[in-house]
Amino acid sequence: MHIILVVATKNATLKLHLAGYNSPMNTTRLEAFSVGVIAILITIMVLELKIPHEPTLAALASQLPVFLTYLLSFVYVGIYWNNHHHMFHVVDRVSGGILWANLNLLFWLSLIPFATGWMGENHFESLPTAIYGCVLLAAALSYTILQRAIIRLPDAGSKLAAALGSDVKGKLSLVGYAIAIPAAFFEEWISDALYVSVAAMWLIPDRRIEANLTDG
Repeated sequence: MHIILVVATKNATLKLHLAGYNSPMNTTRLEAFSVGVIAILITIMVLELKIPHEPTLAALASQLPVFLTYLLSFVYVGIYWNNHHHMFHVVDRVSGGILWANLNLLFWLSLIPFATGWMGENHFESLPTAIYGCVLLAAALSYTILQRAIIRLPDAGSKLAAALGSDVKGKLSLVGYAIAIPAAFFEEWISDALYVSVAAMWLIPDRRIEANLTDG
């Protein structure tokens, strides 16, 4: 990108070159911003862990529900960071649509600390558990929208589409969240089991994008 400012004086013309105006937007700032937001989310979640006022196991055990929700959400945020990082390996420039799709994803991820704290403080009651699932579902849909925005790019899109294939894991995740939300009003443990199962499914390293890059 180059900006040329011309200042005309009586004796000379001063040209100032500023790099970077006409080049396409790269992914560096988008990724740095996303990583910063995710780091802040993890910090906010860990602050929900209250320090027991008594040096007893009973006092420590009272924080167990909050710790378990923190652990689950930490895993989820880590999964999003990991997959976001790998997905942008195939992207060398971003469009306005990708920027907004990424912000949409970060918005829903930013609600995870709230949903996490509410579910943990209320010991996995029905409504907080369902709301937690709603946030996870919205985040998953937002990630899918971001994927679609990247797939529309001329070069990177074909690479990502080939790497994702039918995206079975992504579709199973959406189905799992959709079942878990209403299930919370009947048996909360079913919802919790589904949340854990989806997270466990994504903990298995997904080498599709890396393999596609190597083959390319």
